Amino acid sequence: MNVALNKAVFAILTSGLLAGCASNSDWKRLEDSKYGLQGASAHIVAATGKRPVWVQSQEEAQRAASQTRAILKNKTLTRDMAMRVAILNNKGLQADLAEIGISSAEMWQETMLMNPVVSIGTAEKATVRIFESAIVGNLLALITREKRVDIAEAKFREAQHQAAYSALKLAFDTQRAWIKAVAAKETVSYLLQAQTASDASSELAKELGRTGAFNKAAQAREHVVFAEISGQLSESRISEREAREALNRLMGVWGDDLNYLLSSSLPKLPARTIVKTGIETEALRTRVDLQIAKYELEAVAREHKLENATRYLTDLELVAAVELEKPKAGGPTELTKKRIELEFAIPIFDSGKARMRKAEFMYMRAANRLAEKAVNIRSEARGAYDKYKSSHEIALHYRDKIVPLRDVIKQEVLLEYNGMISSTFEMLNDTRASTNARLMSVNAKQNFWLAEVDLRSAIHGGYGGSSGGGGVSLAEGGSAGH
Repeated sequence: MNVALNKAVFAILTSGLLAGCASNSDWKRLEDSKYGLQGASAHIVAATGKRPVWVQSQEEAQRAASQTRAILKNKTLTRDMAMRVAILNNKGLQADLAEIGISSAEMWQETMLMNPVVSIGTAEKATVRIFESAIVGNLLALITREKRVDIAEAKFREAQHQAAYSALKLAFDTQRAWIKAVAAKETVSYLLQAQTASDASSELAKELGRTGAFNKAAQAREHVVFAEISGQLSESRISEREAREALNRLMGVWGDDLNYLLSSSLPKLPARTIVKTGIETEALRTRVDLQIAKYELEAVAREHKLENATRYLTDLELVAAVELEKPKAGGPTELTKKRIELEFAIPIFDSGKARMRKAEFMYMRAANRLAEKAVNIRSEARGAYDKYKSSHEIALHYRDKIVPLRDVIKQEVLLEYNGMISSTFEMLNDTRASTNARLMSVNAKQNFWLAEVDLRSAIHGGYGGSSGGGGVSLAEGGSAGH
């Protein structure tokens, strides 16, 4: 072999490295540890108006903690503030953001060529010393490099959208937790009022029993109402604490940061609901989890192409070697042998059919999951919008019809009581009924605001579908007729 051939071999082994360095314009961006955050942030900002912070140093962690304390300290926590704290401070979200970094590092790795293997050895003979050297390069890795980079890029985009989905789910779950915590607090306040009224009724029944005006059955009816409402109050206080702890977990707060204040009542109902004419189309265009499924399908499709390209040839290496001899007694070194070898696996036993079949079924699985996701998203969007509209109508019905009518009844009974037409027990029972109507109104209002969050999550992503509040109904008094 001549010198020109040696130069050609060396060019084959090294040109890929030089070309890779020159052609990859993304290397500088991939070196940035926060590369990819901007793509994930775009979806989060569009849906929530909040930009996530990717904490990667002690200084950034301290800054995030300081911002969290500034938001919570001596302030009444609003729904928007709770969501901002969660996106800023939740450690689970930081773990999800780290997946972007892992995926970008894997993509960066794929842009680099495999290092050639260099071997050097010596051997002794009677009169000469032999030097051997070889360079082994993986040609298959060079040939498939572009396809592998494409696969890594698709997986990187999938990781970006997965992190965005996690952030959206966290944001919407935090809003739901805030709504439930405030509703639980409002429920406790109304139960306290009901307990006060039932306590008065129970004490009055006890006094009338001493005079003989109330028999034991009538007294027991009033006592049991007070006992039941007291039990409901205790259960509601437990629910209030549980709801607050659920909110604490999502915000990632502990210690002194737990001493924030909550609103005493849920926000007022809007006069009218949002009109959505193309809810399905909007959801299909903006749902992050649908984008994840698309990138997953794209990655599988590219892996399928790579499998097809390497179906028969799974290993290909080029070996360039030389052998030099140097006389022990001195004298010039001579090139005695040079060789170029091409090594590859012969597909006698494994023709690649099994790998191709696996790749095909993986593609079919991803394609069907994408189709299923699209159908489900359409259904979720329709259902969330219907629930949003219906919940608003129900909440308005309680606010504008039932609660005002109960208040009118309570006022009329109070006037009759002052005119000695109705009894004390009728007045107390109507007070309980009015409080019960307010409790049901709180539950209806909670269901509406939960439905409003569900609607936005059904459009943007992070949809889970909240079950709403169970509602609390007061025990009925049994002595109003006495």
